[in-house]
Amino acid sequence: MGDTKNFRRVWKKPKRPFNFELKMDELKTVGTFGLKTKRELWKSRTELSRLRHQARSLLAVRQEVREKEEPILMHSLSRIGLVEKSATLDDVLNLEINDLLARRLQTIVFKKFFFKTPYQARQAISHGHILIGDRVINRPSYVVKVDEEDSIKLTPESIYNKILSEPESDLGSPETENIEVPTETVTETKEETVEEKPEEKAAE
Repeated sequence: MGDTKNFRRVWKKPKRPFNFELKMDELKTVGTFGLKTKRELWKSRTELSRLRHQARSLLAVRQEVREKEEPILMHSLSRIGLVEKSATLDDVLNLEINDLLARRLQTIVFKKFFFKTPYQARQAISHGHILIGDRVINRPSYVVKVDEEDSIKLTPESIYNKILSEPESDLGSPETENIEVPTETVTETKEETVEEKPEEKAAE
């Protein structure tokens, strides 16, 4: 076990942090997946870089070594839904950052339970409203395995069971566009008063 004071950093900053296009792309990704800070994005990007480096290393080794190591990598990636079971190393090299972020518990809960925003899904996870099997998972960055997707559910005492089951308002939908809204009968009516114009004086 290593020294806790000399921990290894699990993320790397981009080489051009002040590039405008890169900053806009990062902000878009952060908002789409509901990330807390850019550090979470950098962690996923560093993990993607590690997977690509591992795939390139296997392409450079001897065939007998590759036949032994490649199935192990493919099996580990197929368990978390990044590639298919019949995928190759080229499929690993074609992975993008969105593929990794889509396997986060926050993203899957957001799509499965139809939360309004990914940040609302993050809040539900952080407050202990999400179960995977019989375990409460309160980490939005938890990587969900393929066989765990069907066991994701809300806790029985969660308030989201009621909120998410209530039908949304149909106001403004095409089915209710021509519905007349009943109003109270008006008892007093305004009578229009027509003022007579004064007769013009006869010209002398």
